[in-house]
Amino acid sequence: MNPAFTLTFWRLGKVAPWDAAFYNLAQFFGGLSGILVAAAMVASLLSHPAVNYVATVPGPQGPWVAFLSETVISFLLVMVVLVFTNKPRVARFTGIVAGICVAIFITFESPFSGMSMNPARTLGSALLPRLWQSLWIYFTAPPLGMLLAAEAFLFLKARVACAKYHHQNDYRCIFCEYHSARKRRHEQHQPGDLVENTVQ
Repeated sequence: MNPAFTLTFWRLGKVAPWDAAFYNLAQFFGGLSGILVAAAMVASLLSHPAVNYVATVPGPQGPWVAFLSETVISFLLVMVVLVFTNKPRVARFTGIVAGICVAIFITFESPFSGMSMNPARTLGSALLPRLWQSLWIYFTAPPLGMLLAAEAFLFLKARVACAKYHHQNDYRCIFCEYHSARKRRHEQHQPGDLVENTVQ
């Protein structure tokens, strides 16, 4: 449900461009719809100054500290996800570990940036109170941190597993299908590499 995550796995070649585009549209639509539905149901509570539409805003240290903080936690989250999903023995625990990371970030990092990591959620929360001045932080820092984590992981490890970490079921995986089709096209255009890969 996070456009920055989707962008990262698209960069890793694990999500088809068409799917990535519609994931992003759905994520932003969901973020905006969620706040509108909540406002329709509990407008007075949502607009209360203590809640302020759950808007994400920088802490008292300022926007650049918020930017750095968002970049760091986004980097850490994606690195954790990539490390766990690429180890079959622990891949099934990825969701639990990612949830623990988010809980830690909310506890210790949110005073600095509000702890977003998600452009779609931040845009939804900013809509009604019209808090646009800091939106650039949450549209740039999470993708930057996550893409840096992807590049670092690729530098350390050439192969990246599927974007779907739970394969213990009978449902088809659009990510594996896309990756297989992409690999077949690559091999058709580079027959020399196919021979080399077969030998390896």
